[in-house]
Parts: sequence; C-alpha cells; structure tokens
Amino acid sequence: MKKTRISLVIISLLLVCAMAVNLTGCTMEVQAKDLMEGITPNNVNALDDLSSQNADVTDFAIRLFKASNENGKNTLISPLSVLCALAMTANGAEEETLAQMEEVLGMTAEELNLYLYSYMKNLPQGDKYKLSVANSIWFKDDSRFSVNQSFLQTNADYYGAEIYKSPFNGQTLKDINNWVKNETDNMIPKIIDEIPKEALMYLINALAFEAEWTEIYEKDQVRDKTFTKEDGTKQDVELMYSTEGKYLEDENATGFIKYYKERKYAFVAMLPNEGVSVSEYINSLDGASLAALLANAESRTVQTAIPKFETEYKVEMNEILEAMGMPKAFDNKRAEFGGLGEWSEGPIYIGKVLHKTYIQVGEKGTKAGAVTAIQMDGATSADPTEIKQVHLDRPFVYMLVDCENNIPFFIGTMMDVN
Repeated sequence: MKKTRISLVIISLLLVCAMAVNLTGCTMEVQAKDLMEGITPNNVNALDDLSSQNADVTDFAIRLFKASNENGKNTLISPLSVLCALAMTANGAEEETLAQMEEVLGMTAEELNLYLYSYMKNLPQGDKYKLSVANSIWFKDDSRFSVNQSFLQTNADYYGAEIYKSPFNGQTLKDINNWVKNETDNMIPKIIDEIPKEALMYLINALAFEAEWTEIYEKDQVRDKTFTKEDGTKQDVELMYSTEGKYLEDENATGFIKYYKERKYAFVAMLPNEGVSVSEYINSLDGASLAALLANAESRTVQTAIPKFETEYKVEMNEILEAMGMPKAFDNKRAEFGGLGEWSEGPIYIGKVLHKTYIQVGEKGTKAGAVTAIQMDGATSADPTEIKQVHLDRPFVYMLVDCENNIPFFIGTMMDVN
C-alpha cells in the first residue's frame, strides 16, 4: 500500500525593524474557525529573575551561530526565532526525541515554556522602540488527524496562541498570510505561497521589533569609503561615523555597543584583529565568554564607523541541528511526536527546518526580519581615557542584543557589503 506523506509546518517569524514608518492598510479578518472559545489560557506565574537561564539562551545562540556559519559568506540567523519554533515543537515531542531536543535547546520543555512566557511578558516597550510577540496554531480539519488538547492548552498557556481549525484551502492560505501581515504591521505581507496537500499544521510565531538609534546619523557623518573583503577585494561603501561610549575587547577582536533609544536594545559589532579571520573568531566564541564580554563592556570613548548595508540569508538547518545533537527528531521511522497528536497513517517527524533572514542598517536605525519554518513529515586593561577606534571597513560579526538580559536575538557576519 502506498504511504501517504503528511507535512506539518511550524513557522517562527521574527521581524526586526527600526526607524520604519508604519505602513497603513486594512486589517483583514480571519475566516477560519477560532477554537480559543474552548481553550482558555491558564494563569501562569512569570519568573521575576531570568538571569540564571539567560546564560543558557545565549549559549544556544552561539552554538547555533557557530554551526550555521558559512565560511566566506554573509550569514544572519535569529536564535530567538529558532528557539521559539523548536520550543513549541518540543511540547509535542516524547521520549528520546524530546530528550535530544532539550539537550540542544539547553533547557527542558517546561523550563523553556516558563522562560519564554516570562521573557515575552516583560519585554521593554517605549515610544521609540518595541518588541512585540504573537503566536497562532492552524491545523487541518481532517478526520484522520487528532491534535492533543494538552498540546494546544500548553501553547495557549505559555505562548498565548490563537488556535484555528481550517480546511487548508485557498481561504486558509489567505487567512494565514493576513494574520502574518496584521501581526507584523504590514511589513511582511505573506509567509507562504501555497498550502500543499500534505500540510497538516502550521504553528506561527511573529515578533515585531521597532527601534531608533539614540542619535540618528546626520548627513555629514556618512562618507563614501572602501570595504576590504577577506580576499583583498575592495568594495565601495557608505560608512556612518559616530562616537560611542561602550568599548568591547577580547583576545581576538575589538568592538563596541551602539544603543537604540533608552538603551533597552543595542547593535553590537566585533571586528576580528588583523590576521584573524571571521570564521576563526566565531570558533573562539562560546556563550559564557560572550555574556561576560557584554556584561563587562568598558566605559570608554570609541570612534566607530558602520557600513550602510542590506543583506538577506537563507539556510536549511536539518544537518545543523542533527549535528548539534537532535538527530532522532528527523528520523522518519523513530521520531516521537505523539505528544502533538496522532496521524492514523504513521509517525510524524521533522522533514525540514528552513530559516530566512533580512537586515538593513542605515542612518536612522535598523530594519530586519527572520522566518523559521519547521516542516514535519509523517509516513504513512588600558588607560581609561584612551580613545579607541573600531571602523567596520572589513569583515565583522554583529548582533542585535536585548540589553536587559544580554541576549542576542540576531547574530550575523558581514563579509560582502554588495
């Protein structure tokens, strides 16, 4: 008998945008049946102190970044996006599959649920910056597929997920894309082009970040300069010059912190020393050293130059995550996702983990976006007065960081500005 392949796609969407003018447009109503009427989120007591687990999240971010790095190429990942997607997925995993996922994520599923709930509940918000989060679950109305109520309840409790049951037709496609468009302030008009017949479920996590530099660059601070790639190739670039007050240095690189309004979020850049490649520098990093570096930034004048740049990146993370230690989740014969639900034709396993990102850095601020799609298939010490200088006119590592928790929610390499 021919086996039927069923796909379950879990999408985590992270949009980061600074100094963006909100696009206007009509809010589209979702036509799918909202099942939240039958699922009331339970009260959860948020953690008051996240410091002990912030280190685990930063460690996951660095491990994922190191595993994702492509030598000589621009890379850009959102560890927070991937973490949210995998954490929601872990709520449906069991046995060894769950154990492997928890080992890679750095916490148990229960710990991640409470951590992410607490983190999202206490995100700093202001007139010139905000990081907001929305979640939804869409599953196919099919008699052969039953979703565990406990799985939906957990995601409602900790992620505030809107839950929809739908026939997965053309209207569902519109509903999902309209939801994404609405939750990203019209900045991402759609996330999927079609719903394949194998699709069984979508879990969508949308995060929207808007922030403005503490001091916007003026015209006379932007100059035409040259960016030198690792192979010696010269590229024309516009560098934005400023003086900052937080200097970073370790054995292999120097860098700085440039804050957005009210210093809740920041752009962090690390420029490897001459003779140290970006890949060599990345390999020297670990979560503990990065956390210590950010926490102990020196208060020192540093003259900086940041290139105006725009880049996008995509990667399939199957092999990356398998190598990090969770191969069973991708095994079509042995994966254990019974906690999610049951497909009468056979087991469910992760078929693909797709990650796409985009970032634009300019005079007013930063605009960036990321999408993580998890497709699951079923078988059937110096002088303190010294002025430092860090000009990013050659390949460097950069991050967008939550300053209250010292967590990088975007990490990338800039190897080629064109």
